[in-house]
Amino acid sequence: MGYGSGWAYFPSCRLMRQNIPVIVIGGYLGAGKTTLLNHLLRHADGRKIAILVNEFGDLPIDADIIEARDDEMITISGGCICCSFGSDMTAAMIKLAQLEPPPDYVVIEASGVAMPGAVAASISFLDGFSLAGVVVLADSERIRKQAVDEYLGDTILRQISDADLIVQTKIDLISNDMVLEVRDWLTSANSKAQVIATAQGRLPPEVILGVEMVAEQPHTSSHADAGYESRVFSGILPCNPIHLTKSLATGGLGIIRAKGFVADDAGQNWLIQIVGERFEITPTEADEHIAVVCIGRKGALKIGEIGVMLVGDSG
Repeated sequence: MGYGSGWAYFPSCRLMRQNIPVIVIGGYLGAGKTTLLNHLLRHADGRKIAILVNEFGDLPIDADIIEARDDEMITISGGCICCSFGSDMTAAMIKLAQLEPPPDYVVIEASGVAMPGAVAASISFLDGFSLAGVVVLADSERIRKQAVDEYLGDTILRQISDADLIVQTKIDLISNDMVLEVRDWLTSANSKAQVIATAQGRLPPEVILGVEMVAEQPHTSSHADAGYESRVFSGILPCNPIHLTKSLATGGLGIIRAKGFVADDAGQNWLIQIVGERFEITPTEADEHIAVVCIGRKGALKIGEIGVMLVGDSG
């Protein structure tokens, strides 16, 4: 994936079996990563999610959703799993790719002091996987104090700068005015990232994981959280896929995530994926349904402008 002036472009590649999307979850100790991951597992809705942690002790999964456990893997209700990778994340990823069936998503929980961008960079060297975004959690109560701490500040700011999505957590513990103040501060610390706020990790799974493809079409479930909305755009005219995807990602349209298929003037179909301002385009071989789904905060997703850009219609 690329930012702004960059993109992933593979002219000799044809997408046969899609790579497994990998989401890296980062944030300092106590930011709420465990709460968010348990929420994802409880609301997997048929998605097979594999969660990778450094040690099992780092992620206390809620006991009532654990079906089985051994030294290497925790089996979770609904077909999800949690694995410990210790000092060899690459070996753990290779094992995941060999599972039958393979997971639909891999979520890597970076340690509280790790740089999630460094973890994300390693994904590009692994066959069968593709980075689907870096999500960094920020504790609304403490993030600004942590950022100016003599010992923590550099780590905190580097973690935030790595993010495609910043999840502003624990908003139930501060006033509404402070929620907005912290959001503005996070935006100033990383203007490329979308900032989304939550209490108790309650977010629609596709905001964190990305848009699902059902029968080769982009699909979103109904959102339990009324703070988000999605829109599927069909009837998209042939376009320059690089220019279109970059414009969607960087045009200030309120898009948190987007995914779908477009066609160029030569009839070649392309899979486009967006998270924050990070975007990727990949040529495909099959004859997929031409449509794109966009997800954003309710009221912030500029549906009319997106519609004009995609189909020439503001409706």
